[in-house]
Amino acid sequence: MTMTKPEQLSGVIDSHAHIDFPVYSDDRDDMLARMQAVGVSDVICIGTTLMHADSPQRMAEYADNIWFTVGVHPNHADEEERYDDGDAMRALAAHPRCVAIGEAGLDYFHKKADPQRQRISFETQLAVASDLNLPIVIHSREADEDMIKILDDTSKNMPINGVMHCFSSGAELAVKAIEIGFYISLSGILTFKSSDWLRDIVRDLPIDRLLVETDAPYLSPEPVRKIKRNEPAHVIHTLSCLAEIKGVGVQQLADITAANTRRLFHRMEKPA
Repeated sequence: MTMTKPEQLSGVIDSHAHIDFPVYSDDRDDMLARMQAVGVSDVICIGTTLMHADSPQRMAEYADNIWFTVGVHPNHADEEERYDDGDAMRALAAHPRCVAIGEAGLDYFHKKADPQRQRISFETQLAVASDLNLPIVIHSREADEDMIKILDDTSKNMPINGVMHCFSSGAELAVKAIEIGFYISLSGILTFKSSDWLRDIVRDLPIDRLLVETDAPYLSPEPVRKIKRNEPAHVIHTLSCLAEIKGVGVQQLADITAANTRRLFHRMEKPA
């Protein structure tokens, strides 16, 4: 597909980034300035372990346009001693700038953690999110069948909502997630030349259930894919690609995805 240079935008939200990672230590302030210069107003810094839960929290306390989440990434389930400690998660999530539980889920691609331990951790985080009336940020890779079953079963027993982050799964999972009230977040993968299959899925998804993200420092989008370290400023390229797919203006889509993000991560609407 043809990528055009994004116009100057405002109010864009990067709904998923890891800006607390050491890779930003030398130029974090410059990175945040670049983000704001292209119209990215807010970013959600995603938690991946309880061992280092203070790291994204400190980022959220550093600036009033940064928010954070608390969770255990499935690839860290083996190394995280408190992988299923719901009480610890609840305590950490009490912080007013914590907007969600996760990054939680299932990853059968990297094979870095025992699948059963991943599942226990994931189900614990679903329960915590439901108890706290917070959304859950879900990572799912090569686990569509199990993910669909868990979400379907859980949604019948407790209220849940959240987002399928960095979506790169099949259409069946996207449809099921939206059916139970979830959102779908698109990363730089959407812009890749090899992603026609993903663009075909996204074309049919409701626009009021879509978010954009970088998953920085990973997955730099076209046309900056050669820049190995992704950052929140680059989310405008994913937004531009998504606007072309949906046939709307880029600023219009920025407004829509920002509203979707604030609706899902409802603590962003309240003074912290």
